Amino acid sequence: MNQLATSMFSIVEAWFLAPDIKLLKIQAPLIARKRKAGQFVIVRVHEHGERIPLTIADADPGLGTITIIVQGIGKTTRQVNLLNAGDALLDVVGPLGNPSDIRLFGSVAVIGGGVGTAIAYPTAVALKEVGNFVISIVGARSKELVIMEEEMRATSDELFVVTDDGSYGRQGLVTDMLRELIEAGRSIDHVLAIGPIPMMQAVAEVTRPHKIATTVSLNPIMVDGTGMCGGCRVLVGNESRFACVEGPEFNAHAVDFRMLAQRNRLYRSQEQAALKKFENWLQYALDPTPCCQLEKEHPEIGPRSHT
Repeated sequence: MNQLATSMFSIVEAWFLAPDIKLLKIQAPLIARKRKAGQFVIVRVHEHGERIPLTIADADPGLGTITIIVQGIGKTTRQVNLLNAGDALLDVVGPLGNPSDIRLFGSVAVIGGGVGTAIAYPTAVALKEVGNFVISIVGARSKELVIMEEEMRATSDELFVVTDDGSYGRQGLVTDMLRELIEAGRSIDHVLAIGPIPMMQAVAEVTRPHKIATTVSLNPIMVDGTGMCGGCRVLVGNESRFACVEGPEFNAHAVDFRMLAQRNRLYRSQEQAALKKFENWLQYALDPTPCCQLEKEHPEIGPRSHT
């Protein structure tokens, strides 16, 4: 793939931030100049690959690079995470979506759950630049999965790190920390929460009784990123909205999270089948010893001789 890097979107840097979470800096000068906090790109690894949306975590217009951070969960994200500096992506389309609402709110809580921290980071930077007091809460399941702590610390007036298992920072959920701040009487004028659907929904329920304006960045299924396919439909305030062109950020208190989770599960079986086939291919690539399909499906029969 290296020889194609000059004609495609070459990767200039790549490294893992945590297990299965990789940072890639990609040469994309036009996107780097135009991108604003909260926007995303749609990428394709190769000619026959699917299109997936990824938030632009950072950009350097001078160097002409954008930064994406990818968690290897499905087939395509794992394919992306196999790439290294010198490799390239076939397509990178963007910037897409509406930028984050950046204005002087006063005191803002920016909450990132898991890889959502990478998505929240550019908006935290922009909110700080216009004069907001930024309180950041970074959450992860365990210490090894905490990402971008120092970057968030550098752009925050206060930073709290929580882990589910207590292996780093404070033990608990991001909602525990947020609730504690609110109950302590801390002034919070706006909340931005980005992470797994259950986490964003939980944040919305913490802030709702206090009437604290809360924004979430939604992650529905997307294909074209222009609103044509309709795959990214979400229900907001009982109205159908297209996340790729009207979002990805919406009022958390109006989002139908149940519908969002249901739609994101529509192709779960196909996704799992594609991932299994890819893992089988990857295993064969690492160990090309021939084996029959029966052995793959029934390892309990043990190795057989191949002639």
